[in-house]
Amino acid sequence: MLLLFCIPTTVHRSRRLLEELRSIKLAAKMRELGNSLSFSRPGVSNDNAYAESVFKTMKYHQSYPIRRFRNLDSVRCWIESFVEWYNCEHRHSGIKYVTPNQRHFGEADAICAVRQQTYSKALMENPRRWSRPPRCWKQPESVRINYPRPG
Repeated sequence: MLLLFCIPTTVHRSRRLLEELRSIKLAAKMRELGNSLSFSRPGVSNDNAYAESVFKTMKYHQSYPIRRFRNLDSVRCWIESFVEWYNCEHRHSGIKYVTPNQRHFGEADAICAVRQQTYSKALMENPRRWSRPPRCWKQPESVRINYPRPG
């Protein structure tokens, strides 16, 4: 379970905005407030894409409030329920439409095997329905945010 109960002390921006944020005044103000600046890792162009994907999922979730949160406790409560939903109910395309918890606890292979059998049976019963081979439901070997570059 992810708990977000601390006040952030780092402001993260993408590298393309690096020049804007190098302002001496901004850096001084951030230090004065006890914050630091962080940027995307060098040579990694898609760091923010993953964070933005989660933010979009959050923003468009049916339980996201129409108006502002009343207070910090209501934010914490909503985030806790969102993380629970995201990990336990939300099916992710990158892991063959299983939940992160199903993948983490080793249930994904069995779920995908049943799906593969269902698709194979449907193909045998009505092959004209399929214009191309059925989807492969085999789980990916590894799931990572950034795959290593080919050497």
